[in-house]
Amino acid sequence: MSSTTQKEATLFTNPPARKLRMFESQLVLPAIADAFRKLHPRTQLRSPVMFVVYVGSIITTLLAAQALGGKGEAPFGFIAATAVWLWFTVLFANFAEALAEGRSKAQAASLRSLKQSVTAKKLATPKHGTTWLPQPALDLRKGHYILVEAGDVIPIDGEVIEGVASVDESAITGESAPVIRESGGDFSSVTGGTRVLSDWLVVKVTANPGETFLDRMISMVEGAKRQKTPNEIALTILLVALTIVFLVVTVTLLPFSLFSVGAAGAAGVVSKPVTITVLIALLVCLIPTTIGGLLSAIGVAGMSRMMQANVIATSGRAVEAAGDVDVLLLDKTGTITLGNRQASAFFAAPGVTEQQLADVAQLASLADDTPEGRSIVVLAKQKFNIRERDMGTLNASFVPFTAQTRMSGIDIGARAIRKGAADTVRQYVEALGQPYPADIARTVDDIARRGSTPLVVVDGGRVMGVVELKDIVKGGIKERFAELRRMGIKTVMITGDNKLTAAAIAAEAGVDDFLAEATPEDKLKLIRSYQAEGRLVAMTGDGTNDAPALAQADVAVAMNSGTQAAKEAGNMVDLDSNPTKLLEIVEIGKQMLMTRGSLTTFSISNDIAKYFAIIPAAFVGTFPQLKALDVMQLASPASAIMSAVIFNALIIVVLIPLALKGVQYRAIGAVALLRRNLLLYGVGGIVLPFIGIKAIDLLLAAFNLV
Repeated sequence: MSSTTQKEATLFTNPPARKLRMFESQLVLPAIADAFRKLHPRTQLRSPVMFVVYVGSIITTLLAAQALGGKGEAPFGFIAATAVWLWFTVLFANFAEALAEGRSKAQAASLRSLKQSVTAKKLATPKHGTTWLPQPALDLRKGHYILVEAGDVIPIDGEVIEGVASVDESAITGESAPVIRESGGDFSSVTGGTRVLSDWLVVKVTANPGETFLDRMISMVEGAKRQKTPNEIALTILLVALTIVFLVVTVTLLPFSLFSVGAAGAAGVVSKPVTITVLIALLVCLIPTTIGGLLSAIGVAGMSRMMQANVIATSGRAVEAAGDVDVLLLDKTGTITLGNRQASAFFAAPGVTEQQLADVAQLASLADDTPEGRSIVVLAKQKFNIRERDMGTLNASFVPFTAQTRMSGIDIGARAIRKGAADTVRQYVEALGQPYPADIARTVDDIARRGSTPLVVVDGGRVMGVVELKDIVKGGIKERFAELRRMGIKTVMITGDNKLTAAAIAAEAGVDDFLAEATPEDKLKLIRSYQAEGRLVAMTGDGTNDAPALAQADVAVAMNSGTQAAKEAGNMVDLDSNPTKLLEIVEIGKQMLMTRGSLTTFSISNDIAKYFAIIPAAFVGTFPQLKALDVMQLASPASAIMSAVIFNALIIVVLIPLALKGVQYRAIGAVALLRRNLLLYGVGGIVLPFIGIKAIDLLLAAFNLV
């Protein structure tokens, strides 16, 4: 039985999500609403620091209601204003988190638009040409076999077991160019929600509904399952400890103040005890509310920045680990080199000119559609202006490369032109009874020693010379490795090449070490050896043979074009399938750690200015001598307290862009980074509040608001 595939007409009409600006109304308005929804006590409990502010807001609100009845401990206006700004402090922290989540939700909504109802073609037997029955995608299970043909949407994740087809994955990866998926090898994995453009595929289902790659992407992008990372937990413990210390100190100040007032009264001195409202304001200003309010937003934003780089991280722990990585394992091909060897030079045999060699080499490569063959044609054209010849006018026939002959070339009548590996060509020439020049053998050895590949060219049995094929190291890669070295990160190149070739390329690329003739067991052993030294290791992979090493690595980036086994073993998936992305992932991870450290330094530092503002104001009624500590010469005790509370709330808003965008990434070592943070965010955190609190005090005094 056959039937047409049923699917939503709008499945692939939705354009990719536009990148939203930080304070665009599409993000800000829902974030404002979410900020109020997050006032639920259960939500506030997730951040102990902000929960203290939340409780303080409730208490001051009750005190304001009491003051409204004329029985307040202080004027109603002062208590009410304090309560309002404490609520603003909580709301601003909620807004920062909601804004970070909003960008992720927009990305998730775009992905969710791909999850439309489709009807699959379920095969009775796993073979093309057999009968199939229509079945809803939601009823498919692991182990089922389906047929997808040109124009069909792939209903669920799977492995191709038969056929070859071009697949449009732009809805997931954002790349418009289709990719080839075929049975066997490392390009057999297909993702639900993508579309077959040509031919057909028989696919074995590898995921149940709700467990697909797209489902995992949506879950992680939304941050619904985001758990605190080890560093975040450690910082939270520190913030809680500081909060408890200040809470204990603040609570003891009330009886101390009452005792001092009583003692002063007995001596005939009139003084006033500190109020609960002032003590709450003091507590909120002294605990690290700035980093407490932005900590969650920093973590969510880190996940979002990964998504903007087209990388899906399966956990916040993976993003953070990327920032702590100190060993990078990098595949040579596609990461350090361009991936295709390029012809770089012609070395003619004795009695042959370089131009004659170039002419013959180009003839042998005219119908060779490999990158190496095309590069020989281009090099001959560039060096000697030798134009391509048409195979039809030459009346020639192309001889393709085979694993048996290890040569390719062209036959023009009785004239046989061949190019291939040195050993193979030598056997071919000697079988024809022709000499193999000793100079050519030496040239071949020299080329191999440089890390390049020698390709010997023969015309009618006569050795014409050697073409050097060179692995082209990517431009700028050496500078990037130098940056990583300055940050204390060791780079290790992994390659299947022999040691001579690997050493030459490693030296040119500037990596710190290399592993030649690498097997899956070698990679796994190397990772374990570094981890035994206490190092964090990152690597990329795309094949089933990479899965063990990916599972062992601390940061494992699987290519989206790779096998299902590789993607399941990794804790990140690069939708662009670009091995170089590992460097960017490390930078994003480090940027998140730098942002958290910088804002923590700033948050703790800016408390110093608040000491000079709020402590003299809070206790000047009890101890008039404390007026000497009012170095900012604030208008009044009430104005000083309000100015500190307002600054404490507004600084969260000011720092939201920095928390979401991250501090600027700099490739510097840990010591230099600490020195820079202490100077910029430590000293800046001390100076800025003095300026801000004084400016707010002047405004309050000018408009008689306190």
